[in-house]
Amino acid sequence: QVQLSESGGGLAPAGGSLRLSCTASGLTFSSYNMGWFRQAPGKEREFVAVVSDDGDRAFYLDSVKGRFTISRDDAKNTVYLQLRSLKPEDTAVYYCAADSRYRGVRAGKYEYDYWGQGTQVTVSS
Repeated sequence: QVQLSESGGGLAPAGGSLRLSCTASGLTFSSYNMGWFRQAPGKEREFVAVVSDDGDRAFYLDSVKGRFTISRDDAKNTVYLQLRSLKPEDTAVYYCAADSRYRGVRAGKYEYDYWGQGTQVTVSS
């Protein structure tokens, strides 16, 4: 049974930082590209970032480039999303997701194989 468990969300001021973590179990972590998505109230879920299975490539939503950093630690089966210079429009539920490496690195509106339950990020103005 595959489980993805996010943590690290919370309330932060505009300009602040948070680090999200997502720990996976029940899958061969190194065989998956790992991504982060988010969904704000009343909006569709959107892609935020993805890191390749080998950690060598990463892609980002344009609006978070230079502010967010995705990374992974395969020894811990964990993917991270460092959020900096937060803006109120970053407020959303953030989801991590796992995507088979055999599909290539998919950055965008894709349905990944496995999803976590989400963690709330709220940025106050």
